[in-house]
Amino acid sequence: MATDRSLRAVLFDMDGTLVETEQLWGEAMFELAARLGGRMSDEARSRTVGTSMRTAMGILHADLGILRTEAELRADAAWIEARVAELMADGIVWRSGAPQLLLAVRAAGLATALVTTTPRLLADIVLRSMREDLGTDPFDLSVCGDEVPARKPDPAPYLQAMATLGVQPAECVVLEDSAAGITAGLAAGAVVVGVPMMQAVEPADGLVLLDGLEGLGVAELAAVLADGELVA
Repeated sequence: MATDRSLRAVLFDMDGTLVETEQLWGEAMFELAARLGGRMSDEARSRTVGTSMRTAMGILHADLGILRTEAELRADAAWIEARVAELMADGIVWRSGAPQLLLAVRAAGLATALVTTTPRLLADIVLRSMREDLGTDPFDLSVCGDEVPARKPDPAPYLQAMATLGVQPAECVVLEDSAAGITAGLAAGAVVVGVPMMQAVEPADGLVLLDGLEGLGVAELAAVLADGELVA
């Protein structure tokens, strides 16, 4: 086993990776499509997973075959965010194994960050629920989509988190569910554990694909970083 890559930090995506909030974004987008007089296809919805709001709105509008002005696009995005906030107020649903993994990483003394494309206003709703459920704050810091110079699939959000934590990419494992997020983590130079839910993800160097988070712990993450794969 290689010994030159020591795990110091774990960086987590939020929607679809730790919590099942992607469904809420989908519900809001389907509702908006209906308000605009159409129906968003399931294929188009899949392509919005992990993307920025502007990209998601572009996909939705193209799928409906409509043109929107810049002002209308911003209004649509604001409506989506307000609707998702309403849906999140009812509480969050954890992805299976996520609470146990967060607590294990915290107990091991590793640095942690939440790195999400979701804007701060909505991410804070989820973070409050996480703290209440876990009885602790599982993250040293959080980086949101409206706090970075470029959004995923650009590596900027992960590079910003690494710089703030004071760690190098070779010391980090990123956990992601979407193609955009996985691309961002790999481009930042980290090893990525992909746990896709709503989107097919192609194999890539530095990427370990799993069906979910159950049974994943600190030892397994350290093995992924050291060897590029899970070991028994």
